[in-house]
Amino acid sequence: MSEPANHADNVVHLHPQPRIYGRAEHSISRKFVSENALKVLYRLDKAGFQAYLVGGSVRDLLLGREPKDFDIATNALPEQVRELFRNCRLIGRRFRLAHVQFGREIIEVATFRAQHDGDAEGAAMTDQGRILRDNVYGTLEEDVWRRDFTVNALYYNIADFSIVDHVDGVEDLRAGRMRLIGDPDKRYREDPVRMLRAVRFATKLGFLLDRATLDAIPRLRHLLEDIAPARLFDEMLKMFQGGVGHQTFESLRHHGLFHCLFPLTDRQLDSADGEFAQRLIAGALHSTDLRVAEDKPITPAFLIAALLWHVVEEEAEKLVANGVTLHDALGFAADTVISKQIARIAMPRRFSNVTREIWALQSKLEKPTSKRIARALEHPRFRAAYDFLVLRAAAGDPVQEEASFWTDYLAAEGEVRESLVQNLRSQPDSSRPSSTKRRRRRRRPPAAE
Repeated sequence: MSEPANHADNVVHLHPQPRIYGRAEHSISRKFVSENALKVLYRLDKAGFQAYLVGGSVRDLLLGREPKDFDIATNALPEQVRELFRNCRLIGRRFRLAHVQFGREIIEVATFRAQHDGDAEGAAMTDQGRILRDNVYGTLEEDVWRRDFTVNALYYNIADFSIVDHVDGVEDLRAGRMRLIGDPDKRYREDPVRMLRAVRFATKLGFLLDRATLDAIPRLRHLLEDIAPARLFDEMLKMFQGGVGHQTFESLRHHGLFHCLFPLTDRQLDSADGEFAQRLIAGALHSTDLRVAEDKPITPAFLIAALLWHVVEEEAEKLVANGVTLHDALGFAADTVISKQIARIAMPRRFSNVTREIWALQSKLEKPTSKRIARALEHPRFRAAYDFLVLRAAAGDPVQEEASFWTDYLAAEGEVRESLVQNLRSQPDSSRPSSTKRRRRRRRPPAAE
């Protein structure tokens, strides 16, 4: 993400009268809106409630993009929404929401919220200004202030197909500008995750951060340390699995936010071996972005493996130097690093266990023997571990020979495979030292052309 453009950096204020863009003044067509979202909008409208598409769906439709989901804002209370839809359930404590489910699609319906100081019924706020519970209901005009960025505060009115804009969101959209609504210091204190969202949206949309929105980040990024680790995990998935993961990673590093998520990795990136970790992470994120673009399945376990690998390897080196076997050292190091990391970002075991298996298989893939080859091929994580080994080789880790062996072996059949194994038997085991013993003699990766 490039530096902010030179423009007036005034705090965003709510206009007394909104700018209304009639049907002929905007590009949104109902044929690009989910049929289920339209059902919810029309039923709310027919029941006498206000009903608006809001947020990312309106923004993306105006940009000619396909929205990922469709959120609705209304003056109907959550309980009233539930009365209108049998397929509705109410969720959330921090934000009370109605989810109307149509098969696999969920339409999220939120009641207009009002500004408050934390003393109102249904509200809760820390002494530092962070919102813990926000169930104080209000009008559309008040709800605008509960939105984070101007481009996310556009309301598409199903009653007359117009767009309601209180904060010059359409102008910012046309200018490619991300601006927080209200005073950035106050809004970041209310919810520090907005700093991550600012970077994520700006990167995803190719927008520039407004100066005031940007300048508050260095002052307040430390507040992310108080955010629940489970919530940061969810935000991490959105940032790194949204199709522009590598660009987002670079932006997070640039703004000093990556340290708030992966402090161990961030320190590693600043160390003497940092370029190898940088290349490995970049390779994993590029691969993930490509798979997202091709609509292929992805797993955070592989990304976590790349993000923490060099930290684990460094920890394992210390144990090996004290006489621990490489296999055991990797296991102990994995436990240590993951236990430290989950204090910042909670990783469900179904992912962290897969990450551990990818790491554990590296020592086996680095020293292939007849028995190890057979056992490795049967392992459910073999393919992920092999891909990780190839990624390490491409990043400059000294495992190119091993990666080439496995690539050739997987492409071969019958006698050719047996020949490759025979060649392995003819090589003394000492000629293939583990990567931890070769770490300080790593070859420098070839310069990019």
